[in-house]
Amino acid sequence: MTMSYGAHSRLLLLCPGQGGQHAAMFDLARSSPAGDATASTLAGMALAGQQPTDDGIAGLTLAGDVDIYANRNAQPLIVAATLAMWEAIRAFAPPPALVAGYSIGELAAYGVAGACPPETAVRLAVERARLMDGCALALPGQTLTAISGLVLSRVAPLLAEHDFYMSIENGDDACIAGGPAANAEALERAVHAAGGRSTRLPVEVASHTPYMQAAVAPFAAALLQAEFKPMNAPVLSGIGATAVTTKAQAVDQLSRQLAETIHWAACMDAAAEAGITYALELGPGAALARMLQSRHPHINTRSVADFRTLDGIRKWLERAAE
Repeated sequence: MTMSYGAHSRLLLLCPGQGGQHAAMFDLARSSPAGDATASTLAGMALAGQQPTDDGIAGLTLAGDVDIYANRNAQPLIVAATLAMWEAIRAFAPPPALVAGYSIGELAAYGVAGACPPETAVRLAVERARLMDGCALALPGQTLTAISGLVLSRVAPLLAEHDFYMSIENGDDACIAGGPAANAEALERAVHAAGGRSTRLPVEVASHTPYMQAAVAPFAAALLQAEFKPMNAPVLSGIGATAVTTKAQAVDQLSRQLAETIHWAACMDAAAEAGITYALELGPGAALARMLQSRHPHINTRSVADFRTLDGIRKWLERAAE
């Protein structure tokens, strides 16, 4: 069944990063035959050689012996879950005007935009995680800290004093910083003394900082070798908040992203400037939907995590596009 969408409605699809993953993150996608087949294939690839069971991935991500938060598993599993969800809804979803992804989600965004097959995106996610873990082994003792309640111009000197770097700018007074775990407590004390808040993240990889510089060139090489098709929609670059439409741009932005600050607040602003009228986060989680709704309340924003059924997502998309 085809649906007629409003002539002036413009959909943004959001692909999350790490943090929102959970044991049941494939379940909703698996309620459709297309989503189930994709989830079964991709989850086996994501877990580095572990094969799907006869019942797809039942028992694979739900099993206690799989650490879905370990970087080597988390990155490819999140890409797999996001692309399985897109496969489950794309038969009834309108074509997106724009796709954006947060950290590892930016790689998933290229799969959603049709630039590469889902299997290619998951393979690249496995390689990305391997290269970043290699950087963490070479320079051990890394961590990430979320800081809020201080404008970024006040945060910057505190980071410099404690050898931390800006990893992701989430808002005018919210960011994630990466640096040496040995200095994290002193940084947090300084943030609190200045009137801010901080939360240590359970991450041992200082992503989007110079700690990851050694991974940039090899990941660019892996991207260059990957299959890349004409895109169905532009993808927003996390480090530039600009629309990417070619493989050369994608290789440059996705590889540099490993060691450079992601300007997510600027990405949300760019989406608003592009005339986006509604947005759907493909999950797992709903962190991106909450951030966009807070920063640009006029954009009608939801996450698939808000829905119990695929039909609920279909009905919301139909209403939101009117």
